[in-house]
Amino acid sequence: MFRDIPNKIQSQMRRLEEIDSADRIDGTSHIKRLRQIPPETGKFIALMAAIAPDGKIIEIGTSAGYSSLYLSLACRPKNTKLISFENSIDKAALAKETFRLAGVDDIIELVIGDAREYLDDYSDIAFCFLDADKDVYRDCYESIVPNMVADGILIVDNVISHADQLQPFTDYALGDRRVDALIVPIGKGELFCRKL
Repeated sequence: MFRDIPNKIQSQMRRLEEIDSADRIDGTSHIKRLRQIPPETGKFIALMAAIAPDGKIIEIGTSAGYSSLYLSLACRPKNTKLISFENSIDKAALAKETFRLAGVDDIIELVIGDAREYLDDYSDIAFCFLDADKDVYRDCYESIVPNMVADGILIVDNVISHADQLQPFTDYALGDRRVDALIVPIGKGELFCRKL
């Protein structure tokens, strides 16, 4: 999967890495920054999506599409689409362009709007990556977990880097009897949940 990433996808990954790096240096406001995952997290979520059982692959928090590009590497061989939710119209426009230039717009369905308004309509979720505004994590979690297939995988970003803000949510998920869960110290800290 990682040994033969198409050139178009690699090119868009590099472009987004450069934008993200510049945003962090030049003082771009937090809300406008891409705030994307590091490459090791991208590889981790791609591997987990690749081994997930059959079902829908969902992402909450597209931003400019960096994590989506990694997830597309798992979707193509599985002959499935990634359904990705982004609430920011500006970031969704950038993601749409990213997908077109990377040649993955045929396997990524971009939904513009608050994922919480749509999630209850999705069943048979095999994999979900949640990397959105931290105040919506619990609501999204409560919509995702009941709609996951057995052995489905949910990965939640930033549970170490935002530990103070996310501790109540993280403690809740770690104690939730519907899932097996643990924190994986990759990138900014990933909460890994497997549906029972």
